[in-house]
Amino acid sequence: MDPIRNPYAPGAGQRPPELAGRDRELQQFEVTLERVAAGRPERSMVLSGLRGVGKTVLLNALRGQAVRRAWGTGKIEARPDQSIRIPVAQAVHAAVREVAHRHRDPDRVDEVAGVLKSFALRTDVDGRKGFRWTPPTDVVAAKGRADSGDLELDLVELFTDVATLAGDLGVGVGLFVDEMQDVSTPELAALCGACHEISQQGAPLIVVGAGLPHLPVALAASKSYAERLFRYASVDRLPREMADRAWRLPAAEEDVDFEDDALDELYRLTDGYPYFVQAYGKVTWDAAVGSPIRAADVRAAAPEAEAELAVGFFGARYDRATRAERDYMTAMADLGVDRGDGTVDGPIPTADVAAHLARKPQSLSPARDGLIKKGLVYSGERGSVAFTVPHFGKFLRSRT
Repeated sequence: MDPIRNPYAPGAGQRPPELAGRDRELQQFEVTLERVAAGRPERSMVLSGLRGVGKTVLLNALRGQAVRRAWGTGKIEARPDQSIRIPVAQAVHAAVREVAHRHRDPDRVDEVAGVLKSFALRTDVDGRKGFRWTPPTDVVAAKGRADSGDLELDLVELFTDVATLAGDLGVGVGLFVDEMQDVSTPELAALCGACHEISQQGAPLIVVGAGLPHLPVALAASKSYAERLFRYASVDRLPREMADRAWRLPAAEEDVDFEDDALDELYRLTDGYPYFVQAYGKVTWDAAVGSPIRAADVRAAAPEAEAELAVGFFGARYDRATRAERDYMTAMADLGVDRGDGTVDGPIPTADVAAHLARKPQSLSPARDGLIKKGLVYSGERGSVAFTVPHFGKFLRSRT
């Protein structure tokens, strides 16, 4: 098969040719955009799920919907131990630029830009590390607005002014936050508080976050009302019908089809995880000799896909871990095999990990905390841990 015509796109955040299985979230967000722009109350949105299930792709698709509605939008990617003040200022600046050129009152635009500048300049020295961005230089920073140093209060004032600017045009503003679980608890609380206040005002601004499975827990821990503040959507692997659609429709555009046995084998190998769907689809296309693609083509291509995943998807994450962290993950993998209840690599009690390693639980806390900070495991509930990456336990067991 011609590799140039290969329609599959495995990559971090790359939109696949067919965004299968996400119709419900896309349709709901269209309603949200319409309601917010019309001044009707609506909740912001949070996407959560494992690595490789397409959260970033969906987040970008939602942002695309807002752009097509002429909304002002901005996106940030949160990072551990890094304040969100400057990233939020950058994102809001992008949103303001998208609506400012259509606004009839340039003085009002400059006023909002001045508030944005004062918000950004209030960043402390530690919060500036790693950033080269500077706020707008052609306006004077506003005094006494979004510059108190209290992040929640400053966000409320910034969001209020920016939302009003967009509201003058009958649209809204969307702030899209990827890796939201990496926002510190105090700043997560401030963001939730600001969203709460903006929602009560009926201002046309929403926050859409995406993160690992424990993000809803982190939000609830930061503010007690967070469970009612957002609409939560769990982004999971694709059911068989949607996975078939992700393989078949792009291939059909190139006049190529699959035999049913080939799709059976592809689903068995990928479990419907979107990143794997694209990765196996790509190598299978390159290995196939013609249409329809056969199960034999899938089996011939599988070792190449596994090798690529072992280096780029699994190996890169494994290599980031310390020796103690690797021992901890290996113990999780050993304990993650099917123990009779039909689950593999589900949540593992931390006490079981300690017993498996013949260590006291307290002595393993640094390794566990390091893995959580690096985004390799998460704790969905107290006393248990699970891998953030699907099939990671299988990968670790294959190394022994």
